[in-house]
This record gives sequence, C-alpha cells and structure tokens, in this order.
Amino acid sequence: METLTILQSLLIALWVAAVMSRSLLGGATLTLRFSPLMTGLVAGLVMGDVAQAMIVTAALQLIYMGVFSPGGTMPAEPAIAAAIAVPVALLGDLSPESAIAIAVPVGLLGSYLYQFRFFINTFLGKYTDRAVEKLDEGAMSRSIILFPTIASFVLFVPLVFIALYYGAPVIADLINMLEGTIFIHILDVVGGGLAAIGIATTVYVIGRRDYMPFFFLAYFMSVVFKPLEITMVTYAIFGIIIALIFIMAKGNNKPSTAKDTFGDDDYDDGF
Repeated sequence: METLTILQSLLIALWVAAVMSRSLLGGATLTLRFSPLMTGLVAGLVMGDVAQAMIVTAALQLIYMGVFSPGGTMPAEPAIAAAIAVPVALLGDLSPESAIAIAVPVGLLGSYLYQFRFFINTFLGKYTDRAVEKLDEGAMSRSIILFPTIASFVLFVPLVFIALYYGAPVIADLINMLEGTIFIHILDVVGGGLAAIGIATTVYVIGRRDYMPFFFLAYFMSVVFKPLEITMVTYAIFGIIIALIFIMAKGNNKPSTAKDTFGDDDYDDGF
C-alpha cells in the first residue's frame, strides 16, 4: 500500500497549522486559508509531483472561488480540504473531479475544527484580561500572539498528521478498489457539478449586469482559440488591453462639467 512518509505527513501538517494559526504572514495569511492553491503547491512539493498536484488544486479552487470570511468561521476550510484531498488524489491517481468530492466533506469537518480553535481561545483570553489589568505589554503580546499560535499548532498538527499518515492511504486504496464501478462515476459527476456551482457563485457575487459581456467574451474566446493553444499569459495580455479600452471609453463618455467663464473682475463686489 503506497503511503505518505512520516516526514511528508508532518511537513504538510505543519504547513496547515501555520496557515490556520496565521503565524506565517499575519493577517495576509488569511489569503492562504481561503485559497487551496498554495496548500496544493506545498503538498505537491512534499510529494514530488507538483504538476499533478496543481491540476487537482486548480479544480479545487473552482469550488472555493467565492469563499471568503467577513469574520468568524467559514462553512468550509479550503486549506484543510486541499491538504487531505491533494495527497489522496496523488496516492490513488484520482481525477480532479473525484478529488473535489473528497475535499468537500473534509473542508466541512475542517470548519468544525476551526470552531474548536475559537473555543480554546476563550480560555486564553483570560490571560489577556489579566495582562490588561496589570498593563503588562509583554504578557499581552504573549497572550494575543504566542499562546494562540501554540494552541493552533497543538490542535492542527496531530490531527492533520494522523489524517494524512493513516487516513489518506486508506481512502486512496478504497477508491482504487472501486475503480470502474458506479461509485467512481458518481464522484466524477458530483465533483464536476460542485466546480460548476463554485463558478456560478463567483459570477453571482462579483458579476454586475454591465460586466456580464466580459464573462461571455472570455468564455467564447477560450473556446474559439483553444486549437491555437494560447497560453494564460496571452489571455492576461488580452484582458489588460480590453480593460484599458473599456476604462478609456467609459472615461470619454462622462458628461463634461460646465466651466466657470467668469473672471474675478466680472463678479459684483457689492459696491
């Protein structure tokens, strides 16, 4: 049975704990938590298959494109979902659609784990109250930054490590045993549907009626130019040019304000 090594499981678990504790880049680490792309890249580097890991992660990103947190917990944790689903997909040689179907329940369980982290922080908050009463800046820094970070590592590292080292190979072998059955077909269909829902949610969230033509333009450009094998860099250049044309055209259509043609000498000074 192909499995992850202890070191591989530990490295991925440490990465997840660092992301969930926001100890990497402070508030900027929230971007890593909301997006599975970096977690998938780390899993690919650790497992030595970056190309396939990014293919799987790109599919996972589709269902979490519209996920953000205005505060508190989210309905799913994309970083935890990618940390489990990507290794399972690489071990079992699964399709991206099957990986999506695995990531969704894992992400939901990760949200409960993050809620438990808040529960732990309520006890750590007592140290902050005491530090504020004593006006001890060092104690406040430890209770606000150091202690919650340590608590997050203690919570996430063991659980993610166990899930990777013991759970990922079992799930991968189970899916391999079901290869060719209706169950795999269901996973592919559900995974593809979830990706479509993620894209639709993103369009609904950020789409405005006057911007919808750009969504359709991008889609039909990708379909028409597919035989040319145009790279993403070329599409990005097209997008920048179209955006600049749109901004310039929109600026030129603004009604010009009437300029004041009167000089200072033309005003009646009241004398």
